Amino acid sequence: MPKTSKDKELDKMYKELLETRDSLHSKNEGNRLLTFFIGLLMLGGGLFMIFQNISVSSSWGYGGHFFSIGGFHLSNGLIMLPIIVGIGMLFLMERKIFGWVVLSIGIVIVLLSVMLTTHLSWKTTNAYVFIIMFGMTAVGGALVLRELFRKD
Repeated sequence: MPKTSKDKELDKMYKELLETRDSLHSKNEGNRLLTFFIGLLMLGGGLFMIFQNISVSSSWGYGGHFFSIGGFHLSNGLIMLPIIVGIGMLFLMERKIFGWVVLSIGIVIVLLSVMLTTHLSWKTTNAYVFIIMFGMTAVGGALVLRELFRKD
């Protein structure tokens, strides 16, 4: 069946429409990437500002005691004992798995003792900076998540 001039004109319009759609889609991809990186920068900047306003202190070394029950005090140096015993077991025993277990338990005890005696406190700031910090973090996180989970 031969094509009429109207069919040819419709085909031409359809091709132009497809070309326009493809050019807009490629521009949209660039905008999506730019939006993602702007969101990433805002998220990073907001988190940086938040972390700058948090003071970290520790009471781990004060008094020389990590743990006390009644009149019995476990000193800070004594919590290193499982690490020393574990290292010794690695060199002395044939089956090294027990040495690794004791060493791992000692490392966990030391890390827990440091984390349990760490104190975080918020520095005094004004409301403007507070809103900027958390606003940048929220908007940046939303932009990043929107671009990551877009259905297009």
